[in-house]
Amino acid sequence: MNEAVRSLLSGHPFLAGFPPEAVELVAERAEVVTFQPGVLLFREGSPADVAYLVTAGHVAIEVHAPSRGPIVVETIGEGRVVGLSWAAPPFRYQFDARAIDEVEAVAIDTAPLRVALAENPVLGFLFLDRLAAVMLERLQATRIRLLDLYGTTDAG
Repeated sequence: MNEAVRSLLSGHPFLAGFPPEAVELVAERAEVVTFQPGVLLFREGSPADVAYLVTAGHVAIEVHAPSRGPIVVETIGEGRVVGLSWAAPPFRYQFDARAIDEVEAVAIDTAPLRVALAENPVLGFLFLDRLAAVMLERLQATRIRLLDLYGTTDAG
């Protein structure tokens, strides 16, 4: 087992407070990866088979608008997770994710992780509970961004 992966995972906020066996479960299915600026981590519609725990750098979560090109919905930095679509059918990414600067992350192979979590409902619940909190945070950030883009002005 790669000690670098285990060390990065045990210090990552997404796994904070998880029991050691949960960290080990992820570590067995993970590797450290890097992305250069401008490189896509994944594209909307592609199979959501990897989640990334960002350990350095920034990732833009983008949606493509035909008339405007890519629109950044949110910027994800160190200590955050990218690629949440692995947790629910149809297991396809809903956005593009692009490295803004050099990004280091722990890439988790999520297909075998889903199987392992289904076999261990207690750990499965911990993951889904944490993922739900992240998804809610993202939804709230998107709402605020939409208000900034399309908010109405007070007519007085």
